Amino acid sequence: MANPFPSGSVITYPYLWRWQHEEGRADAPKDRPTCLAIAVPDRTQGLTHLVLLAISGTPPTEEQAALEIPALELRRAGLSTLKRGWVTVSEYNYDVVERSFHFDPNQKARGSFGPGFMNRIRDAIRPLFAAAQGRIDRTR
Repeated sequence: MANPFPSGSVITYPYLWRWQHEEGRADAPKDRPTCLAIAVPDRTQGLTHLVLLAISGTPPTEEQAALEIPALELRRAGLSTLKRGWVTVSEYNYDVVERSFHFDPNQKARGSFGPGFMNRIRDAIRPLFAAAQGRIDRTR
């Protein structure tokens, strides 16, 4: 099964925050709007790898890095009920569509971020991959 959502889609996902993971939790207490930042198909294994970023209406803490979502992007993403919103870029959930206990491939996307804002997001998360940090593995 291939991922039905393109990168930049805003979906509902039980995002597990880093602090919850560090407390030993395996499950998130609720579903939340989440940005599908990157979807990478691995055709040799028939898998789709996902990088998912939390979206919140609460400003980031001092320990978090986040991008404020412009008003236009809030509307595009189906998040117009938020007065302000942020995409956390200092951590991410990693999942695999075809093996996931958390990702619902049958849901309807709320909306999506535009290409310009997605470029800003990708630029902001690039250091996470270079430093191999911030990953919360949801495949277990």
